[in-house]
Amino acid sequence: MPIPGNLLTTAMAVMPQTDVNQALELALTLDVPFWPQLPNYSYYEDMYVQAAEHFPGMVLDIQKKTLRFSMDKFINEYEEMMSHFDDPSYFDISTQYSVVYHEFLKKDLADRPAIRGQLEGPVSFGFNILDQDDRPILFDENIRPFMLDFMAKRINVQLARLKQRNENAFMFIDEPGLQFIFSAMSGYGERQAKEDLDMFFATLDGPRGIHLCGNPDWDFLLNLDMDVLSMDIYTNAEIFSSYTTSIKKFFDHGGVLVWGVVPTGYELFAKESLGFLCLKLEGIWQHLSRNGLDLDQILAGSMLSPATCCLVNPDKGETVENAFSMVNHLSEMLREKYKLV
Repeated sequence: MPIPGNLLTTAMAVMPQTDVNQALELALTLDVPFWPQLPNYSYYEDMYVQAAEHFPGMVLDIQKKTLRFSMDKFINEYEEMMSHFDDPSYFDISTQYSVVYHEFLKKDLADRPAIRGQLEGPVSFGFNILDQDDRPILFDENIRPFMLDFMAKRINVQLARLKQRNENAFMFIDEPGLQFIFSAMSGYGERQAKEDLDMFFATLDGPRGIHLCGNPDWDFLLNLDMDVLSMDIYTNAEIFSSYTTSIKKFFDHGGVLVWGVVPTGYELFAKESLGFLCLKLEGIWQHLSRNGLDLDQILAGSMLSPATCCLVNPDKGETVENAFSMVNHLSEMLREKYKLV
């Protein structure tokens, strides 16, 4: 089933709330709800920790809030993991690693236009997790292929579970690390990343795509074989809108863009208004229309969301809650203006 567009709303998963029910209720205020990730509630709810469940070799210290990798531990645990390779429940997220996920699955979600899940992607996971020599495991030629297969298995299992609750479920692969591969200092080049991600997406069930808040090479990203791209357009509007050829190709292949337009940072949110954000978004669409894209196609293939995750606001979850509300108001205003069903 296609991912719904028509300026429906969703959001990134990482939220500052510490109350599970409050976070879930907030996620359910959006058209396309998701299960929140709440690292302030528990370190198990951290996106890297959740992705690491059952990954052989992980050294997790909940008290110190650290996650590392040991090759010796990997060797000792690999056979045990492989003995469960045909058991989907082994690759799902357990209640220990996310109370929120399992509470979300208890909700009546069948009447929603879609629902969404997420898991940390292999590039970001591989950059973030260091081995016994303080080296990112992404650089290990033996571990990286296994990591791609392991993450694909976990994403497919979660998507199948979500589709039991709503047949239009889809997945975000969270990849904040993708913006770093285009630096000469990354040690993991664009060519290798393209090869790995092409192989990775070929093994994923759909619909699926990437969420990130950074500023990567948009040509690279828009030409991956994916169904949805979620981004921070509030910060990257001018740069992103210059990639008209790739954006048009993405829409022509049925892709959906999630425009992250409402800031969630305390100071940025305080100085914005609904009217200004509406003008900002429509300005991008008008620019794209002048450069060969059809406005109706853009609207049909677009969703709206907050711009970024934010865990550090002085008011804790209040600004994020207000940003969710503003996204819904912006959607209502634009859907009425453009007569979208």
